Parts: sequence; C-alpha cells; structure tokens
Amino acid sequence: MKRLLFIFGIVAASFLFFTDDSTNAGAQLFEEKFAVAQANGESGVYDFDKAHTFIGFNVNHLGLIDVPGHFRDFTGTINYNAEDVTKSSVNFSAKIASVETGAAGRDAHLKRADFFDAEKFPEMTFASTKVEKRGNNVLVSGDFTLRGVTKPISFAFDMKGFLPGNERSGAKMGIVAKTEINRFDYGVDYGKAAPAGRPGIANKVDIDIRIEAVKQKPAAAPAE
Repeated sequence: MKRLLFIFGIVAASFLFFTDDSTNAGAQLFEEKFAVAQANGESGVYDFDKAHTFIGFNVNHLGLIDVPGHFRDFTGTINYNAEDVTKSSVNFSAKIASVETGAAGRDAHLKRADFFDAEKFPEMTFASTKVEKRGNNVLVSGDFTLRGVTKPISFAFDMKGFLPGNERSGAKMGIVAKTEINRFDYGVDYGKAAPAGRPGIANKVDIDIRIEAVKQKPAAAPAE
C-alpha cells in the first residue's frame, strides 16, 4: 500500500510540474500578445459600437451651467493603420432627429427650424482629411457638416487602448475625442439677437465623443 501511494505521488507531482510549465508558458504568451495589442492595436476597419459609444455635446445656459445632450442614432467607422497612424481615417454621421437632452420640450425645439432644422438637414457628418500623431495621442482634422454648412475642424483623439480579438468579437479600441465649435458658424443662431449683457445660450459648443469600436471580421470566402 505504501509503495502504491509513493508511486501515485510521483506521478501526480510529475503531472503538476509539466502542467504548470505549460500553463505558465500559455499565460506568458497571452500576456505578450495582450501587451502588444494594447500598445499598437490591429490594422483594419473598426465600426462604432452603438451600445458603448456616446456622441455628445455641452452648451452653457444663462452663464450658469453646462447642459448636456447627445444623439442616439449614429454610425461611424475608423480605418486604422497600426504601422502608420497618419494613414488612418475617421468618418461618422448622426441623425439630428435623435437628439436628446433629458427634456422632451427642449428636444422638440432643437429639431425645429430655428435650431437644427432636422426636417431640412437630417444628418450631421464628419469626414477626416488629415491624421497627425501627437505623442501618445492623435489629432484628427476633417470636414464637419451641420445644418448644411461644412467647415474644417480638428478633434483631439485620446487613445485609451486596444484589446485583441477573440472567437466572439473582433479587436476593439477605445477613444475619447473632444473639440469645440461656434454654433453661429453653422447657422444655429437661436438667441443671437439677445440684448447685450443678457446671458442666454452660449455660442460655443463643446463636443464630447466617447468611442468603443470593433474591428470588422474578414468577409467569408465565396463557396466554390
């Protein structure tokens, strides 16, 4: 009996030794892959994940407080080049009628002609024309169209990181993008004629976009 237990102990110890090495090697390989993916990401076309992306803005009211809003209905893609980020591109659009600020009456007013005029101008769009590397982050410049007016603007892209893909999903990236515009430049001039010295709705609008984007999977090869 003692001899049997001794033999069993040797076999168990050997099993644990080899299994531990294999597990450690696998974990190390995953960590290395994960670290590379986090640092550089994977090249490819990434779609905005609607469930984890926020297209928002803030506007000061009466000189007192910033009132936030966002657009629920949007699409966007990032064509990301991991080897040379300056060869990347960004495009997105949002449906004006999907604007929400937490007040139904105000939302209805924003869609009317004296604000966004959603019926005549149903979308706002952005198409990048230049991408520049700025340290660990990126400056994305392009054409922004709102209420039928197109002007060049630049977004500061804070690259939050990357995750490698798995069997359930493609690789992911996280980005916080910020800029500001003057709404008067786009014909959104409600309150522009207010008497001097009387605060109303600010002309400066802070744009705050938080993006989680998922890499598109390659199309399946056609059956022969």
